[in-house]
Amino acid sequence: MSLFRNNTPIISPSPEALNLSLTHLKPSSSPSSPCSPFRLRLQKLPSGSLLSSSVSTSASSSDSGSTAGLGPRSASAILKRKRPTRLDIPMATTALHFGVPATPCEVMREVEREGCGYSVYCKRGRREVMEDRFSASVKLQGDCKQAFFGVFDGHGGAKAAEFAALKLEKNILDEVVGRKDETMVEEAVKAGYLKTDAEFLKEDVTGGACCVTALIQNGSLVVSNAGDCRAVLSRDGAAEALTSDHRPSREDERNRIETLGGYVDLCRGVWRIQSCLAVSRGIGDHHLKQWVIAEPETKIVTIKPEYEFLILASDGLWDKISNQEAVDIARPSCVGINKQNPLSACKKLVDLSVSRGSSDDISVMLIQLGQY
Repeated sequence: MSLFRNNTPIISPSPEALNLSLTHLKPSSSPSSPCSPFRLRLQKLPSGSLLSSSVSTSASSSDSGSTAGLGPRSASAILKRKRPTRLDIPMATTALHFGVPATPCEVMREVEREGCGYSVYCKRGRREVMEDRFSASVKLQGDCKQAFFGVFDGHGGAKAAEFAALKLEKNILDEVVGRKDETMVEEAVKAGYLKTDAEFLKEDVTGGACCVTALIQNGSLVVSNAGDCRAVLSRDGAAEALTSDHRPSREDERNRIETLGGYVDLCRGVWRIQSCLAVSRGIGDHHLKQWVIAEPETKIVTIKPEYEFLILASDGLWDKISNQEAVDIARPSCVGINKQNPLSACKKLVDLSVSRGSSDDISVMLIQLGQY
């Protein structure tokens, strides 16, 4: 016990003696421990300090001069933490193309836009990313009576919906130019859909998208769809569906699929193709392309004074709200002597669908037909 009482420690444990400063170090190119965030740096201590004097005394009393097996200079070595390499985290951009959020922005919770004669509101559901997209182009070829609108509902990712929103309009217009006969216009729209589908399949990207589009030209409304996005017209307050959903539960669609060697079955209350997909037409879906075709159904009507507005929306709306109910809710904000606010009508429809339990992405577009 006298040994322990009489021997004083070489290094004092007092705070003054161990007053070590931690400084941040820049990344070093030294080959030692390249993957470790810690390394030893030898630092010459100020003369006269308790620590330096204690170390000097210890070094002179021993030939080897080693302390705790760390080498002759380890007593003056200070353990310092190396600053990790700085991480550059990209920030999401807010670029829009025809009202379409680019891929870095697909995490946006809401998207809204108002333009000449149209309003659109999109809200992300419970998914981590927004898979809906839309496009809107007015004054085509400098003519204020011509326009193109579309809503695209992606599944298995947003790539197909984004691709369709960027390409489908151009492909349709390229085919439509110079064709005035209704039969020829219908074939032109079909060719535009099929061309867009073929181009997307070359991208070798998974996923697909349902589409509904409206082309306005020469006083006619050309509405097309592939999938379960829907177009509903308000005619003096009466709802009229201009499209029919393409789902495996539709008898003619089921017969077409089974004729081609596929099958349709009921999975957790939903009819699906090959126990997989709940829609029977759309852009993409390479692994099911034998049965999921991109050929649209098209209806052409002449715009009349009683045609008030057109609703284009993804199935997130129509699964919870009927056609007539949607028209009844939107009409007070779109028609009448009161101040019109169609964007507010879009939001009301989306919020109502969410309140009724919709967890899907929801996109609603209102087009004021009185301007055309």
